[in-house]
Amino acid sequence: QVQLVESGGGLVQAGGSLRVSCAASGLTFSSAAMGWFRQPPGKEREFVASISRSDTTTYYADSVKDRFTISRDNAKNTVYLQMNSLKPEDTAVYYCAAVLSGGRYYTPRLDYEYRYWGQGTQVAVSS
Repeated sequence: QVQLVESGGGLVQAGGSLRVSCAASGLTFSSAAMGWFRQPPGKEREFVASISRSDTTTYYADSVKDRFTISRDNAKNTVYLQMNSLKPEDTAVYYCAAVLSGGRYYTPRLDYEYRYWGQGTQVAVSS
């Protein structure tokens, strides 16, 4: 079955950097559009970033644009989220998600567009 396993979360000071990873198995990774979402404490889950299966198109939430970078390594079946200039408001559980439908430039931004989800990794940013 499809599994998405996030790793790399932790505690970091404001202004610092962190990279979270999501290793996928049980699917043809190069055919999947991938996304990152997050759920801050006491709030609803929100979109962070997505990357097309062709690795040519990315999309970011305004709140993370110019600070976060999504990338993928199809040889390793892994998608990454590099987070720089972290702020306390970036504190959340970060989830990766995958979907196998859509064209090569498809970058879904809504949670219902995704079929598979990981269990999440906690990121905490201290002030």
